Amino acid sequence: MHDFADPLLGKVAPYGVLDLGKNEAWVSVGINHDTAEFSVHSIRTWWQQMGSAAYCNPGSLLIIADGGGSNGYRLRLWKLELQKLSDELQMPISVCHLPPGTSKWNKIEHRLFSFITQNWRGKPLITHQVIVNLIAATTTKTGLRVQCSLDSRTYRTGRRVSDKELELVNLVPDHFHGEWNYTIFLSNHDKSIG
Repeated sequence: MHDFADPLLGKVAPYGVLDLGKNEAWVSVGINHDTAEFSVHSIRTWWQQMGSAAYCNPGSLLIIADGGGSNGYRLRLWKLELQKLSDELQMPISVCHLPPGTSKWNKIEHRLFSFITQNWRGKPLITHQVIVNLIAATTTKTGLRVQCSLDSRTYRTGRRVSDKELELVNLVPDHFHGEWNYTIFLSNHDKSIG
């Protein structure tokens, strides 16, 4: 995800989901704030538009994410929103955050966003639709396919998650760096049988 602001036209914040196995990607272009709610909604939209058709009856969903930004490992709202998504999809969601300082090795940067940047280089990004069209037209020699849409929803900044709300997140940390690697189970799943 990146944030491109223009004083006259406003800003866009593309948030991508890259399916490495299928060499396919989804990009939501937000025009409001890059929040944890926006990032999880982008994952939800990927699932609705691409993931559910590609993966019938999966047992769980694995997300590999940067350690900071709107999907940061410290963000309570990220975890709360993932709990909602887990309950909606009726499957656990495992998350592996890249450790701090290592996001430059995130495959989404090298296999998606670098090609988006090449594709729109030298082209005036004058409207939201131009941006969406250029992102969706991104391809690679290996056959990358990208779908993209504009997310015009409003995302409130500064949203606080109380200790009580965080307790509702059915999060089980992994034995190896549980702060970065964890699974969020359905709300009604017993943590003891994780």
